[in-house]
Amino acid sequence: MAISYKKNQLSSVLLDWYDRNGRILPWRTDPTPYHVWLSEIMLQQTRVEAVRDYYARFLAALPTIESLAKADEDLCTKLWQGLGYYSRVRNLRRAAQQIMEEHGGDMPQTSRELQKLSGIGPYTAAAIASICFDERIPAIDGNLLRVFSRMTGYDQDIKSNAAKSAAREFYDEIFPQKRCGDFNQALMDLGACVCLPNGAPLCDECPWADHCSAKADGTCQQLPVTLPKAARAVEHKTVFLIYYQGGLVLRRRPDEGLLAGLYEYPNAEGTLNDTEISAYLSNLGFSAIQARPLLEAKHIFSHKEWHMTGWEILADEWEDFTPGKPKGHELFLASASDLRDIYSIPSAFAKYTAQVRANYLDE
Repeated sequence: MAISYKKNQLSSVLLDWYDRNGRILPWRTDPTPYHVWLSEIMLQQTRVEAVRDYYARFLAALPTIESLAKADEDLCTKLWQGLGYYSRVRNLRRAAQQIMEEHGGDMPQTSRELQKLSGIGPYTAAAIASICFDERIPAIDGNLLRVFSRMTGYDQDIKSNAAKSAAREFYDEIFPQKRCGDFNQALMDLGACVCLPNGAPLCDECPWADHCSAKADGTCQQLPVTLPKAARAVEHKTVFLIYYQGGLVLRRRPDEGLLAGLYEYPNAEGTLNDTEISAYLSNLGFSAIQARPLLEAKHIFSHKEWHMTGWEILADEWEDFTPGKPKGHELFLASASDLRDIYSIPSAFAKYTAQVRANYLDE
């Protein structure tokens, strides 16, 4: 059902609602470009409540763009540990270096210029430009697409480029000339808190309910339309917690690909049997005096799953062992303090990290 409305009516009603109901968030109370940028990067694929503590901790360690640009990469990834998608923080650091080198330490003020920075796409650029510099541009994300689909009855694949173009046209028509950042944030709150992604939307609380096609048609829970996801590939791995001379063995992952450049426990493809485990450890140069099986674990990425079995190994010999962290991706020994303060272990290994923490870090 087509719903008629005045363009300025939707914007003024939503802004009035936002003034009364907008979420109080730390990056909104002090919306400097750096704060907004950091929050938007952290909020990608992550819930608001989970971000609060990470945001405060990150700013306490790296309070300015300049400090981020100068920071060691290991510090950045350690501060990010648990948020996942570590390429985001590497791009954040690279972009900070670009800002220092190419813009004299000041964030570019337009969405077009912001998109030239590492890791900043159309949505993030629009959010920063509108919130910090009042650029009149919609920040099209999942929340805005869902609201658009229900408001207009759009029943095609919401993730398609055609859907994004249609949503942009819809928002361009109703976007106010002033308070552009507030309007984007109001749309974000509307989608996150009222026009919910899972389950029934809270239509009785929606300032746009009288103008919504999906509410009029009773199709709120059928919209937006998304195509089925492809089945994830399953990979089996055997993970080793190897202790040697009071330290724990780690290695750095390759610089490209999944979990690029992060630190991990040695692991092998497949679910190894006893003979294969002995051969694997021997190939690494270890002689084990004790081996104990650990719990199985599973981690789901966007496109694959890891199904893991674990072993705790106490080694009494390590061929060619030399102290210190290597420059490449070979094995090295990490102390308890290094594990706490320096090396970021991906959450894919969370169950084994919990074992390390219980048996080693908390001693």
